[in-house]
Amino acid sequence: MTPTPPVRAGGPAPRIGRRPSTSRAELEHHALELFAARGFERTTVGDIAAAAGIGRRTFFRYYGSKNDVVWGDFDGELDRMRAWFAACPSATPLMEALRGAIVAFNRLEPGQVSRHRQRMALILTVPELQAHSTLRYAAWRAVVAEFAARRLGQPADALMPQVVAHTALGAALAAYGHWLREEGSDLEQLLDEALGHVAAGFRTGPGDGRRP
Repeated sequence: MTPTPPVRAGGPAPRIGRRPSTSRAELEHHALELFAARGFERTTVGDIAAAAGIGRRTFFRYYGSKNDVVWGDFDGELDRMRAWFAACPSATPLMEALRGAIVAFNRLEPGQVSRHRQRMALILTVPELQAHSTLRYAAWRAVVAEFAARRLGQPADALMPQVVAHTALGAALAAYGHWLREEGSDLEQLLDEALGHVAAGFRTGPGDGRRP
């Protein structure tokens, strides 16, 4: 997610002879800049490739579609969340472990906040991304359900692991929606509070969702 100079719609074409190599982070940066300037629907894979100085075939070595660019290295993040769950002490209560994992999964460096807000605004508001997002949400829930199933001694597709996974995703999306609406709000705090209310069975009052 290293920032590079912004790409404006209608700007100059990439310099002839530019090296035909890039990185996933660079492609992601160019794509998000183009989405902001032109809109997601009006930006093509060819536009993104041209901005990065590569060909379309090279683009597809990194991402399967422009929809995938918005999500960045989501599969890698899921692997990191699996590793977090695997390393979590068995004595840690289920909801406390889940709360800690989701907050850690969404932890941002200060320089990443603006880019991540842009990314999540696209994911949560662009109709063309909704079907794709459903697949990503299912993959996220599967990781959570697998962890809950191990703790509960049940299959991952049993009712309770699925309830845990769906409820956790709903709480996280609610926190993200609030974060996008409230400029300057703290994402980690919102996630921690939302999941705290879930863990408490919604018995707490406003502002009481802090870790017990």
